[in-house]
Amino acid sequence: MAILIKGGRLSLNKYIKVIKKGELVTSNWSGGTTTQLYIYPEDSIYNKRDFKWRISSAKVELNESEFTKLPNIKRKIMILDGELLLEHKGHHNVKLNKFEQDSFLGDWNTRSFGKVIDFNLMLNTDSVGDIEHIQLNNCIELSYVSNNKECYNIAQTLYCLNGNIKILLNNDEEVILNDKDLAVVKYKSKENLKIELININEVSSDIIRCIIYYN
Repeated sequence: MAILIKGGRLSLNKYIKVIKKGELVTSNWSGGTTTQLYIYPEDSIYNKRDFKWRISSAKVELNESEFTKLPNIKRKIMILDGELLLEHKGHHNVKLNKFEQDSFLGDWNTRSFGKVIDFNLMLNTDSVGDIEHIQLNNCIELSYVSNNKECYNIAQTLYCLNGNIKILLNNDEEVILNDKDLAVVKYKSKENLKIELININEVSSDIIRCIIYYN
């Protein structure tokens, strides 16, 4: 949970967790490096594939690489920097530029061509979700429409790719995200939670937002 300042006192907000850039762990993989931004449940282990959903960012340092097969996992990938060609054998090929994305299944034979930094959303078979790039100039209110009535829980993750922003919950609690910080907001589908993003940078800030529905 994030400990927030409210009216000169500490307040524990039940909805939001902030993970600072310095808390994130980067590890090596065959094609470069990867940083796990968040995994749910938090005690899940990626190698055991026991998570409901996971977000990460990878730096691809080889011109050509092969994706690890992930059976029973749905994948979405967005390019944060560079240009990438994805070849899904027996399915489709796609060329992605900055902030463009593709969806595919983890058990496909997938090869990539190009050196990039990407953002990844992984979902188990019982979860659904989307990635969105937000160029934040002033302020916006985030909205959602539940596209899966069978899912009881909602998570919105906000990754501050660059800049500095303020997140305001229900016109009350607020947190600050700086460059490469992450906020995770979790709540029930029946709860009416107002989330506002306010740019506090002199220029626009780039935010990568995920919205995930899960049980």
